[in-house]
Amino acid sequence: MSLARFYPIFDSADWIARMLPLGVKLVQLRVKDQPDDVLRAEIIRARDLCREAGAQLVVNDHWQMALDLGCDFVHLGQEDLDEADLPAIRRAGCRLGLSTHDGAELDRALSHDPRYVALGPVYPTILKKMKWHQQGLGRVTEWKARVGDVPLVAIGGMSVERAQGAFVAGADIVSAVTDITLNEDPEARVRAWLEACG
Repeated sequence: MSLARFYPIFDSADWIARMLPLGVKLVQLRVKDQPDDVLRAEIIRARDLCREAGAQLVVNDHWQMALDLGCDFVHLGQEDLDEADLPAIRRAGCRLGLSTHDGAELDRALSHDPRYVALGPVYPTILKKMKWHQQGLGRVTEWKARVGDVPLVAIGGMSVERAQGAFVAGADIVSAVTDITLNEDPEARVRAWLEACG
């Protein structure tokens, strides 16, 4: 299954329910700091919504629960990679997306045969505190040369207006969070994203 070029990330199944009808085909559920019962309910709802819509759901961090609930794609940061049972993930036939920020992390990620590699933050981001400053489009080009056929996701400070530059630099997929969730008209913004990434 090829991956869509537009990859929004949402912190609830409510967001996913709003955006799937617009044509989103690849989406990440990133739920933080919630008890297990809430997390489980969110993953189940997001899973079922995506199956019904023919969209690919990627579950962030919570790989064990994703496997238990029959999800087939997880995203892990470098810290999560330290703790994840990668053989169990492989046995389940689950695909991996991995975050990278520097050369050592990229080498490590590629050794795990990821379905995609994410590079960020390409631009300054307000989503979370990071020790890495903006990577820039030059790094996108460098990363694409290194990853070859592995899809490269540009993330961090991305906007509709910046998407084309990321694609020209070598990104295969562009991911967005706050450009959508903080927009006064998120649905219109997603439509603009879909058009820009079509």
